[in-house]
Amino acid sequence: MSVTVIRDGIVRPDSQDPRVETAMLPSSCPQNHAANLLPLPDGSLMCVWFGGTQEGIADISVWGSRLSAGSQQWSDAEKLSCDPTRSEQNPVLFLAPDNILWLLWTAQISGNQDTAIVRYRQSSDYGQTWGDIATLLDKPGTFIRQPITVLENGNWLLPVFYCRTNPGEKWVGNDDISAVKISSDQGKTWRDVEVPQSLGCVHMNITLLADGKLVALFRSRWADNIYYSQSVDNGESWSIPEPTELPNNNSSIQVTTLASGELALVFNQMSAAGALERRASLYDEIDDGDDSRKEPEATGGRTAFWGAPRAPMTVAISADGGRTWPWKRNLDEGDGYCMTNNSLEKLNREFSYPSIKQGTDGTLHIAYTYYRQAIKYVRVSPEWVKESAQ
Repeated sequence: MSVTVIRDGIVRPDSQDPRVETAMLPSSCPQNHAANLLPLPDGSLMCVWFGGTQEGIADISVWGSRLSAGSQQWSDAEKLSCDPTRSEQNPVLFLAPDNILWLLWTAQISGNQDTAIVRYRQSSDYGQTWGDIATLLDKPGTFIRQPITVLENGNWLLPVFYCRTNPGEKWVGNDDISAVKISSDQGKTWRDVEVPQSLGCVHMNITLLADGKLVALFRSRWADNIYYSQSVDNGESWSIPEPTELPNNNSSIQVTTLASGELALVFNQMSAAGALERRASLYDEIDDGDDSRKEPEATGGRTAFWGAPRAPMTVAISADGGRTWPWKRNLDEGDGYCMTNNSLEKLNREFSYPSIKQGTDGTLHIAYTYYRQAIKYVRVSPEWVKESAQ
């Protein structure tokens, strides 16, 4: 049964637990997906995502909304990108040390993630107005999802993953690997550090620990576990990603370091082991008109698993740098049905692609996809997460 979501942007206490406050962000688009949050120095909270008819279709663009300081209602969504020939996806916000706000996103042809490039634009007034759109990374197949990390030495680290294909085959995610782009000149130029043996590990999310070590968590194309890597030399090299105790369903995650030094993570507590069905690919509903490339046939190697339920949406806290996660609490529960991305007919029931940031008052700000119809905003305290740990 389809469900219609009311997207009025009003922040309200949850009817079951008033310590949880939620809102559905305003949007005029049938589909809304892939949120990223950023608290800003003026006290506002900004959220960006992509919206349009359906992921992979050329009317998908980047949108943004703002929760002003002291306000209980998110602003009407503003369209922040516009390329009628490409699907513009996975926006990321980054506030540089000079207070210039960056917006980065991917732009691909149809469902072919191996055609993606990374674009950006900048704002000098915290996103009230924006400069021209330009290309940041032009190597086809370059994808982003997670924010830039600034180190004490001044270097910027931008995690990327490369969507690779064999000649004559469509992209399905079987050959994706991760890397870190490093800039020593405030984003003007970038060099590449590949993560060793990272096949299938994507959406690399870097966070800085109190001891100066860098930790990265990854989504898994194999839909088995969240993976973990670390760097002790400012991101110049990374350990081979290894599975954590946490499951992953080949959907996005996000982690952040709290003021306490603990890590807070949002993710789907689900893997392929909980799946009853399997999709051919993420874009198997889209006809791009290109019959020259076929979906690859399964061989002896591992293949990306699509269709594992995207639910529940869970928040977890770690006190040991991401090695263990003793505190977990669900934000939303359901069947997480994602065998289709169809939002026009309201067929999808996933909770996915979360973002998490901590405010100056300690509040956890979280946003994620709700049924691919809306971006849901939730705010809770770390204490709330720990109080009823699963």
